[in-house]
Amino acid sequence: MGGQELSKGEERRSKIMNMLKTQGRITIQDIMDKFGCSEATARRDLDHLVKTEAVIRTIGGAQFEGIPGIKEASFHEKRQLLWVEKETIAAKAASLIEEGDVVGLTGGTTTYLIAKQIKGRKNITVVTNAVNIAMELADSDGVQVVLTGGVMRKNSFELCGPLAEKVVEGLNIGKMFMGADGFALEQGVTTYSELEAQIARLLIQRSSRTFAVIDHSKIGKASLFGIAPLSSLHGCITDDPLDEEMAAALKEAQIEVYVADRPR
Repeated sequence: MGGQELSKGEERRSKIMNMLKTQGRITIQDIMDKFGCSEATARRDLDHLVKTEAVIRTIGGAQFEGIPGIKEASFHEKRQLLWVEKETIAAKAASLIEEGDVVGLTGGTTTYLIAKQIKGRKNITVVTNAVNIAMELADSDGVQVVLTGGVMRKNSFELCGPLAEKVVEGLNIGKMFMGADGFALEQGVTTYSELEAQIARLLIQRSSRTFAVIDHSKIGKASLFGIAPLSSLHGCITDDPLDEEMAAALKEAQIEVYVADRPR
């Protein structure tokens, strides 16, 4: 009887994985509705898959991280993923920003949190192509905001296209903090959007120093469109120590690695 129950559990988890691979994400409620199981069983299944598959837990469910071409998540969906870890990365990034700096922020949840960290600071200029970041800083007395024009992508609130690119071409940025969807040795820094990749490349070109801000779930993974090779970076800020191969490669390329204090 016990073996039969185990077999049922394995079959259910296999079907959950198929749904994750197809849809990219799943909720506890989806599992309960689809398989007629309890909430406790659904949670145990996801906990098991997190340990054995390329799956990460989100608020109320899970997301599959195993396919580079997975459907792009919106800003609101991303903010449910590793929010506390991203706050620690943002705090570390903010510690590198000094009075008088001209700071670049691409769109993304971690860069949005950097904006929240520095909005009370004085004599800082922020260049961004993300509408939500500009709005977050709109009521700051000490931060001047330069917002590029362009066409807004609703998933990320980023302004892209020829108008945005024309504005960026005339700017000089000191420290650039760049979010990304993937960070891998061979593919470099990557994202889901070709338009966002292009504007990010220009922002890097116009910056003196570029820092990738990425949580551990992005390390070793690649999305569809390349932004830049890792060698174009000056620093990488993350929330977990890198594996030996990645750490050695970044050290050889003279890219400084900052590991944020882990949440307690």
